[in-house]
Amino acid sequence: MKKIEAIIRSEKLDAVKDALASQGLLGMTITNVSGRGRQKGIALQWRAGEYRVDFLPKVKIELVLHEDECQPAVEAICRVARTGREGDGMIFVLPVENAFRVRTSDSGEPCLTGK
Repeated sequence: MKKIEAIIRSEKLDAVKDALASQGLLGMTITNVSGRGRQKGIALQWRAGEYRVDFLPKVKIELVLHEDECQPAVEAICRVARTGREGDGMIFVLPVENAFRVRTSDSGEPCLTGK
């Protein structure tokens, strides 16, 4: 099992959800986060002058998948979340040792499919 953590632009969330759903990947956790990468925030103009916003709003999507579903999911996220500008986000793929369904105490990969 693998865990994908994708940090993307907030406005790309619906497109990413649709792309993942088209592959049958429906279970995910969405968190509103703030962060910065290489772009180090942005400079904005206001009446009193210029100011910097160091941490930009982003969305973090977390999915736990079978290993064979991981690469197609990453490719789908990259395809629809990419704008070509700095701040498009990052994707992290992590190993998952085990998973447990709270309701039934089932463990392992069957938790991902509900079988």
